[in-house]
Amino acid sequence: MNHQEGAVGHTFTGYQKFVIAILAILQFTVVLDFMVLSPLGAILLPELNIKPSQFGLVVSAYAFSAGASGLLAAGFADKFDRKKMLLFFYAGFIAGTVLCAIAPNYHFLLVARIITGLFGGVIGAVGFAIITDLFALQTRGRVMGFVQMAFAASQVLGIPVGLLLANYFGWHSPFWMIAGFAVIVGCVIWIFMQPVTEHLLLKHKGSAFQHLWKTVSDSDYVKGFTATILLATGGFMLMPFGSAFMTNNMKISLERLPLLYGVTGFFSILFGPLIGRLSDKVGKYKIFVLGSVLGICMVLIYTNLGATPLWIAIALNVILFVGISSRMISASALLTAVPQPQDRGAFMSINAAVQQISGGIASAIAGMIVVQNSSGALVHYNTLGYVVVLSMMVAILLMYFLNNHIQKKQQDLFAKN
Repeated sequence: MNHQEGAVGHTFTGYQKFVIAILAILQFTVVLDFMVLSPLGAILLPELNIKPSQFGLVVSAYAFSAGASGLLAAGFADKFDRKKMLLFFYAGFIAGTVLCAIAPNYHFLLVARIITGLFGGVIGAVGFAIITDLFALQTRGRVMGFVQMAFAASQVLGIPVGLLLANYFGWHSPFWMIAGFAVIVGCVIWIFMQPVTEHLLLKHKGSAFQHLWKTVSDSDYVKGFTATILLATGGFMLMPFGSAFMTNNMKISLERLPLLYGVTGFFSILFGPLIGRLSDKVGKYKIFVLGSVLGICMVLIYTNLGATPLWIAIALNVILFVGISSRMISASALLTAVPQPQDRGAFMSINAAVQQISGGIASAIAGMIVVQNSSGALVHYNTLGYVVVLSMMVAILLMYFLNNHIQKKQQDLFAKN
């Protein structure tokens, strides 16, 4: 059966709904594994007796290894059934998460994060390639809206639960929770997802390395990769030190962080599908610009905060994440339209690698910029904010050219048909 039937309309088939749901849940586990480290930062710094720069390295180690595996996998990404690729990397991701759960010290944890990143970094790319294979561009905003809900759900369910588990049972326990849930998700994919092999009918000339080089050197693809670098800068710079900034600078207690993350995530879940629908209806680039402007305003306010009442912190966080979600959903949907069908897997793998590597560099730089003073407060967090704002401004300009190129490509395709 060709599951692309029904993709061109505005209603999804039952199987397409299953694919959206399972990819969103899969993304939830991968994102949660990465995001849970941020709130654990406030616990890990004193527990493992490490500096902010060392914690930045734990975050970036995952990103660098994920980037390396994305590049290595790119040449082969369009040569295998995407379901098999998904299961292979997900199994490795689960094994890496188990290693994080048994890590006795900082160095073991660092190695465990590298292993988790090697496998986890490719999963999102394979998922996006599957979405691009099964759904038409006109509906991808909606699909991305649901899949990107994984970020919000990881806050509503995962981060508060992870923090509570860490507070009561130690920082290892959130990783056990993620690994256990991921095993169930992997079994559901193995049993119920059908092979994704239509891309194998397209001709692939040359070796895996030649396919990789062709994708990396395409000027249109390079614009997409550059946009991804700019998009990654913000999250990787601010997020790793978010919980430490809230507890030490904004004076919000560790016990109240689950509530803050939970409420923020709840509103993000509500807004995700709405933003996705809007991006399909109003225009993906317009929503990207609106989200970016909102994000710029909120980053400038947020990174300069001192002691803040909880309700104000929650309100600011909610608005900030609406801006971030608007950028990520619209940009993700736009970027799926960049590659040719025969290059989708390679493009998505390289794009994921670029995202992880640039994010790793950003978090490592952030670890060097931010320092803790004698009272525990983070100094120079607002400097990170200014860097992020600059990257957002450049991204608006770059996405303008990318959007024009995509629209022209769609018009040419329509004219041919």
